[in-house]
Amino acid sequence: MEAGGGEVSLDVPGEAAVPESSFPGGRQTSKKSVWALLEEASRMKTEGNAFYREKNIRSAIGHYHRALLVLRGLDSEVIMSLKGFLPETSSLTPDQEAALRSTQVDCYNNLAACLLQKPSVDYSRVLDYSLRVLQRRPRDVKALYRAGVATLEIGDAQTAKQYLAQACIEHPNGGKSSIYLLEGQWCFFA
Repeated sequence: MEAGGGEVSLDVPGEAAVPESSFPGGRQTSKKSVWALLEEASRMKTEGNAFYREKNIRSAIGHYHRALLVLRGLDSEVIMSLKGFLPETSSLTPDQEAALRSTQVDCYNNLAACLLQKPSVDYSRVLDYSLRVLQRRPRDVKALYRAGVATLEIGDAQTAKQYLAQACIEHPNGGKSSIYLLEGQWCFFA
């Protein structure tokens, strides 16, 4: 912090600066570099992981959501839909895009895991988050499993079978997917 109460700008020459996220009641005082925002989102995700390990699901969910809000301000897919309403910003480098997508996918995967831990599970949200993961990582075993569980609980056994069978193919040496398939008598393992 500077003596005047403002934050030090972390802009790096030649890098696009993005306005700092403003939350309700907050004010926009400076600009942060893309890398600083990516690091902030990654830090929030890591803190969410610590809360999850401590079984503090509510705090974990909050941290994952805040990380996603930071990333949303950098996401070229979101920005393109708002073109004409926002000032022009330069696009992300391939490394920045990869870091954004990796953190984003991890947060959605972790949110799905958190929701499955709640006493009252919203399976449609679990499915939504799992499908977001599968768009970027089609072979992600955890997302396949969670999508399978969610679709089974929603009442679509056929689609659940497909997700869980794919999870078994990706991770053939057991796991929860095999248990669900065995309980549903969809496949047998020797």
